[in-house]
Amino acid sequence: MAMMTMRRAVALGARHIPAAATASSRVVPLRHMSADAGAAMEKIRAAGLLRTQGLIAGKWVDAYDGKTIEVQNPATGEVLANVPCMGSRETSDAIASAHSTFYSWSKLTASERSKALRKWYDLIISHKEELALLMTLEQGKPMKEALGEVNYGASFIEYFAEEAKRIYGDIIPPTLSDRRLLVLKQPVGVVGAITPWNFPLAMITRKVGPALACGCTVVVKPSEFTPLTALAAADLALQAGIPAGALNVVMGNAPEIGDALLQSTQVRKITFTGSTAVGKKLMAGSANTVKKVSLELGGNAPCIVFDDADIDVAVKGSLAAKFRNSGQTCVCANRILVQEGIYEKFATAFIKAVQSLKVGNGLEESTSQGPLINEAAVQKVEKFINDATSKGANVMLGGKRHSLGMSFYEPTVVGNVSNDMLLFREEVFGPVAPLIPFKTEEEAVHMANDTNAGLAAYIFTKSIPRSWRVSESLEYGLVGVNEGIISTEVAPFGGVKQSGLGREGSKYGIDEYLELKYICMGNLG
Repeated sequence: MAMMTMRRAVALGARHIPAAATASSRVVPLRHMSADAGAAMEKIRAAGLLRTQGLIAGKWVDAYDGKTIEVQNPATGEVLANVPCMGSRETSDAIASAHSTFYSWSKLTASERSKALRKWYDLIISHKEELALLMTLEQGKPMKEALGEVNYGASFIEYFAEEAKRIYGDIIPPTLSDRRLLVLKQPVGVVGAITPWNFPLAMITRKVGPALACGCTVVVKPSEFTPLTALAAADLALQAGIPAGALNVVMGNAPEIGDALLQSTQVRKITFTGSTAVGKKLMAGSANTVKKVSLELGGNAPCIVFDDADIDVAVKGSLAAKFRNSGQTCVCANRILVQEGIYEKFATAFIKAVQSLKVGNGLEESTSQGPLINEAAVQKVEKFINDATSKGANVMLGGKRHSLGMSFYEPTVVGNVSNDMLLFREEVFGPVAPLIPFKTEEEAVHMANDTNAGLAAYIFTKSIPRSWRVSESLEYGLVGVNEGIISTEVAPFGGVKQSGLGREGSKYGIDEYLELKYICMGNLG
């Protein structure tokens, strides 16, 4: 792929970069913030976790040309800080640092790497409140969810600290008596990790944990919307003894950073979480240097509620699967399919549950629904709602911007949704729950599988035979049965079809960062 074509391709994944500010205006004075945000920032600063520079070779650095970008609080529009707007030169230096450090880091014993990761885990847990505050400020999710993400993100570091000592090879029975056949597992090398804004800690630790555990080194590009959590986590990694250069963080000009990672022959793997469209471009761009690629891409999760489901369990599970992070997760229930026999009963109970969701600033204890990440996200939700209503759907609850303003949107339930609507075909990535009736189990499975996506699916039923039949029939990498929150560090996370390649988490996740080496030892007779 030609340079300019690839540059345009990677730009598809880039976010709007605000006009550059001067490097000297790095942190906004507290007097310009609301009292709650100011107090939170003061607590984060007192803990030493407000980092606003990139990390290259163990040093905190500005963009080489001095340009910065603003990090805003989506709940208020307040500017939290300015961070470097980095590009190809900084990324090339980060890659060189990671490549140089790889030779020493990969030669450490598994036990030594494990101990460093365990210290990192301990530091994350000891600073979980500050990390959660930082996440709520720059991403918008409620504090309860942010604390949950810190625990979830830290669990990957803990798990892979343990798994580092369990990377086993094989001895193969030889075909000749004077030979010995060995298989070793070795780290792939430098990893380029591109992570999204919706889980600014967990999407990093889920990639960096296994990479460091097996001896790889990493260059992380976090979202320009949520870099502060990534930088704080990287600071704690340094404190834990992860050596300079093993973990680097660059952010800013997404096309330039992406090009540098894709074109470098020293980067041997790309791992990405984000949209399917961008994942395809990264996959194509990795072909020139034949990199390993793992992709966790978009979803279009069905949530199937059968007649024999426990209504209370189904409502609770569907609510959790749909409205976590205000609907901004790749495994959120995107289509709620309800069997006709209980459709009205379920709809009534579900709407009542949605009405109880409290929308507000994530720093407020009572808040269960924060803002969407930005104005573009709100406009996308509005587009999907307008498309649905123009084709016969009816808004049963919500359906408009919240009175709080900014990027807040009312939790919404839409009925009479059909398969020709955007709400059925594409990921809404917002607090909108489409309800779709069905008659038979076969029809539900067909509707659920009628998509190019294949990440997560959910079913609610009391029938054990049906739970097996439907789970095995669904073309998805993850299936929750009578449960709306299914992600865990000990199970493989990933999709089929156009929802991605590879798996993250669990014992399977570390294989994504390893190469197999076969050694034939002869003349041993």
